[in-house]
Amino acid sequence: MMRKQLGLLVCAWFLLFGFSLGRFVVEKNSLKVTSPNSLKGLYECAIGNFGIPQYGGTLVGMVVYPKANQKACKSFDDVDISFKSKPGGLPTFLLADRGDCYFTLKAWNAQNGGAAAILVADYRNEPLITMDTPQEEKEDADYLEKITIPSALISKSLGDSIKKALSSGEMVNINLDWTEALPHPDERVEYEFWTNSNDECGPKCDNQIDFVKNFRGAAQILEQKGYTQFTPHYITWYCPEAFILSKQCKSQCINHGRYCAPDPEQDFSKGYDGKDVVVQNLRQACFFKVANDSGKPWLWWDYVTDFSIRCPMKEKKYNEECANQVIKSLGVDLKKIQQCIGDPEADVVNPILKAEQDTQYMYAVLVILSSVYDILKILVSDWQGLTKLDKAAVLKAICAGFQETTEPAICLSEGIETNECLENNGGCWQDKAANITACRDTFRGRVCECPIVQGVKFTGDGYTHCEASGPLRCEINNGGCWKKTQNGRTYSACVDDNTKSCKCPPGFKGDGVNHCEDVNECKEKLACQCPKCKCKNTWGSYECSCNSGLLYMQEHDTCIGNDASVSYNWGFIWFIILCLAAAGVGGYAIYKYRIRRYMDSEIRAIMAQYMPLDNQAEIPTHASRGDI
Repeated sequence: MMRKQLGLLVCAWFLLFGFSLGRFVVEKNSLKVTSPNSLKGLYECAIGNFGIPQYGGTLVGMVVYPKANQKACKSFDDVDISFKSKPGGLPTFLLADRGDCYFTLKAWNAQNGGAAAILVADYRNEPLITMDTPQEEKEDADYLEKITIPSALISKSLGDSIKKALSSGEMVNINLDWTEALPHPDERVEYEFWTNSNDECGPKCDNQIDFVKNFRGAAQILEQKGYTQFTPHYITWYCPEAFILSKQCKSQCINHGRYCAPDPEQDFSKGYDGKDVVVQNLRQACFFKVANDSGKPWLWWDYVTDFSIRCPMKEKKYNEECANQVIKSLGVDLKKIQQCIGDPEADVVNPILKAEQDTQYMYAVLVILSSVYDILKILVSDWQGLTKLDKAAVLKAICAGFQETTEPAICLSEGIETNECLENNGGCWQDKAANITACRDTFRGRVCECPIVQGVKFTGDGYTHCEASGPLRCEINNGGCWKKTQNGRTYSACVDDNTKSCKCPPGFKGDGVNHCEDVNECKEKLACQCPKCKCKNTWGSYECSCNSGLLYMQEHDTCIGNDASVSYNWGFIWFIILCLAAAGVGGYAIYKYRIRRYMDSEIRAIMAQYMPLDNQAEIPTHASRGDI
């Protein structure tokens, strides 16, 4: 009996401790009333921490306030009311009054009734609070995970104004806007996951384990490519100094009461103790630290997943030996992790768990001992995140943190966001023939930007026109210019240079963009103008010919006869031959004449040595008789 009372005292202390330090951060978004004119404006509302808010998007709907079941605490089938929209109609937003039942039950009944969202009007004028998930019994908690419609708590004054407008027969249209519900300052999103290693806390723990398994792939892709920076966190308490030596604190705490966790089964007499959970939480935190220091923080997701599969409490494997086997299989330094864990029995401060407690207080997370692991949070930057651990919901929250057009491809996958370029091309410019569009899908909507295709940049406003510019622009849709093929010939008005102009090629006239018409050179007297010429127009050109027996000379634009041309050519050839023959005969005659003269001269010289010639005078003799 004493043990039970002491246990209750410790629980009561934890409860008071939590309330004294903690509070929920109210996550808010915008609600815009677009009609009637008397209500037009932007209002503040608080997002419920159940369902799936459309982070980064908007939802437009028409408000309905039912005549019966106005607090939505009963099924609307019981009162024969349906909120399902007809084809082509706006989605229905159910306006319900606060009170008499849980917020989650109101949302569940609204969803089953066909509503696209639920607005809960407060019953008094007060600061808005977060509509929280109640502490349901296990057998009733399954519907909480099935709530998918968004919910919002609105002020009493706004609720009264909407009711008054509806009672007057006016239509109230509202735009729920989540585009700024999360900050998106840069190209990297930082988010934090508050979790634990306990697997014996019922549906909540099962949901947590399933989430880690399902979200692991997406988280690792985002982390490995540098799109996100992820940090896991673990919640712990310290034991009051007066109870450090108690069995309860010794079974729930390590390091002399500094770091504690509740008993997994809420029964100190069986199963694992709270301190076992604290040690495993510390081991996971140290694993992340060592993996992060080695540049592979994403291995944490593998470790947590594998540990939950290989070392469950139900199979009595929730221990150090099994955990070390998982660590070794992932190739992380076991000695560094053990050094990080230190001695859980020592009366010393553990730096890792101390830092976790400091972070816990900084975020002021309210946690009650009996439901410590019911509140599992994804925190994105400095904003409160989700308690509903659903892969799509968490991924949407993360994707909403990116600047537009910088989000990774996984954020644009089906089921995560709606591709607004699929309907009417998002209102952007499009060239259907070339399959080119200026519509660029983003997580929060779309942007109209002239694209770059195969290295060719298109310029324009992105809405009404985009034009290819620069070199090689003719390779893409022919540069937006006219082009046509006919009779095996292709003509284009695009000039592959740095200009953007389109000019019809020679033989055509027109604007060069939408049309180029063939020029009839024959009709316009632009060719084949000689008297005997005949002109035939062709597509993009012309053909000239002459009457029978004549040949067309294009360079002179004239016709000449075939016979005259042949006679003229042969006469010229004979003239050349005769000239060559005459030159040969003359040369031969000159040659013969000069040779003959040369031979005569030589013969005369020889004969003159032996006998006087007729034309040679006698040679006088100068000798006398007296000299003999």
